[in-house]
Amino acid sequence: MTRALPDQDPDQEVSDAAIIEQSWQDPERFAAVFDRYYFQIHGFAAQRLGPSLADDVAAETFLVAFDRRDRYDLSRADARPWLYGIVANLIARHHRAEARRYRAHSRTPLTQADDGHADQVAGRVDARVQRVPLMAALAKIPRSHREVLLLIAWGGLSSEEVAEALGITGAAVRTRLHRARKTLRASLNGAEPTTIGKDG
Repeated sequence: MTRALPDQDPDQEVSDAAIIEQSWQDPERFAAVFDRYYFQIHGFAAQRLGPSLADDVAAETFLVAFDRRDRYDLSRADARPWLYGIVANLIARHHRAEARRYRAHSRTPLTQADDGHADQVAGRVDARVQRVPLMAALAKIPRSHREVLLLIAWGGLSSEEVAEALGITGAAVRTRLHRARKTLRASLNGAEPTTIGKDG
C-alpha cells in the first residue's frame, strides 16, 4: 500500500476518529489511518528495535489496531497516541532485544563507520564520538522510564499524548521523564545528550 501525499489525501479534513467509526461498517476505510501513520510508527519501531524487527512490529501494530477499532474512544480525534500505545506494548515484548541492541552499540568500536541506528539515536550528537555512552545510558534506564523518554524524543508525542498512549497519568509521565533524563545525565557525566560534542 502506498502512502498518499498530503495534497492527495481525500480524508485530509476528516478526523481519525471519524475514519475509524466509518471503518466499523466499511473496514477498508481503516486504510486511511494506515496511510496517515504507518511511516511514523515504522520509524519509531526501527529506532527502538532496528530495521529487522520494525517491519513486523509496525505491521502488527496496525493489525492490532484494526482488530480493536470497534473499541476506539471516538472522543479522541487523533489516533496517533492510541497507535503509539499499541506499538509501545508490542515493543515491550521485544524489550530484551532492544536492551541487547543498546548494549551492542555501546560496545561497537568508535572507528567503525555507522550510518544506521546509532546515528539516528544520537540525533544531533556526533554519533561516532557519543554513541557509546549514550547507548550504555539508554540500556541503564528502566523500561517504563525509557518508554516515556523515547515516545517523546523519537515519537514526537506530547506528555499528554504519552499519558494517553500508555494509560498512565500526566504526573507519572513527568516523573518517569524526569527520572529518565536524570539517569541519562548521570551516565553522561552531567551532559545533555543533545548538546554533547557541540562547540560553544
